[in-house]
Amino acid sequence: MTEVNRYKVLFIDYLESNINTEREPKNLYEPIHYILNLGGKRLRPILTLLSCDLFGGDVNKALDASLAIEMFHNFSLIHDDIMDEAPLRRGKETVHQKWSVNAGILSGDAMLVLANQLLENYEGNLYKSLSTLFNKTALEVCEGQQYDFDFETSNNVSVDEYINMIRLKTAVLVATSLKFGAMIAAADKKDQENIYQFGINLGLAFQLQDDYLDVFSEEDFGKQKAGDIKENKKTILYLKALELADKNDKDKLINLYQSKVENDNKVEVVVSIFKKYNIPQLIEKEVKRYTDLAIANIECLQLDDHKKEVLKMLAGQLMARKI
Repeated sequence: MTEVNRYKVLFIDYLESNINTEREPKNLYEPIHYILNLGGKRLRPILTLLSCDLFGGDVNKALDASLAIEMFHNFSLIHDDIMDEAPLRRGKETVHQKWSVNAGILSGDAMLVLANQLLENYEGNLYKSLSTLFNKTALEVCEGQQYDFDFETSNNVSVDEYINMIRLKTAVLVATSLKFGAMIAAADKKDQENIYQFGINLGLAFQLQDDYLDVFSEEDFGKQKAGDIKENKKTILYLKALELADKNDKDKLINLYQSKVENDNKVEVVVSIFKKYNIPQLIEKEVKRYTDLAIANIECLQLDDHKKEVLKMLAGQLMARKI
């Protein structure tokens, strides 16, 4: 989408002009520069700029907020990769692999501080509102990350509990990205809430799509293939399979996900069970359901039809992605 690409170019230009590569100590700041330059979709900062523009705001005034969102997102990725012992991020070495776990923790912490400092560029009630929402979201992301970590050692995770976990870990930041733009544009309070709910449903659909693509993408996903299975992550695919599997397959799944030993056949066996119970098709339906809910939120916005169409096209494009 040409319009989205415009926001991406604007954001990347701003990112590059606001990253001080000479700042000391280098061992603190080099990992920050590294992860910020790994690329990625830049979805969240784009959403901030897009939302501000759609609600009639000055996009340039939303740049600091968009950078704060990207700083926070990448801070969470560094710490997430440490907890998961992940070797790759966007096809490159993770920060803790390239430097050390201690470097990843400290540089990640610095990114959280930098994100808060960027919000200090706003004044008065707007600063207070942005800061309050940012801190609420940051705490929710931490809660989601803890649930995710806890689920790895639990055999009683329900689908509803999983959806709540990804709402906290992923969807609230997507929603906040959109609401930031609306707040900076001084949008109506109802519109701010509806764009936030759009972000929640879009974020849920986005994460469920990620779960699916981790296993079934035929293209380079930028991470280790089927990493969720190798790391025993109880994603929506695993939980749906447990709901539907017979006792033999259910026991087999539980045993495979309890094993910490490298098993060459593990991924193949798990994928075969997923396919046996039509899990890929079920997850595609769930992705569509949350996407439809997001589109329903769009209809509640006080925007012209062509502006609503931009959001609908974005949602459709994200859900049609192959990586």
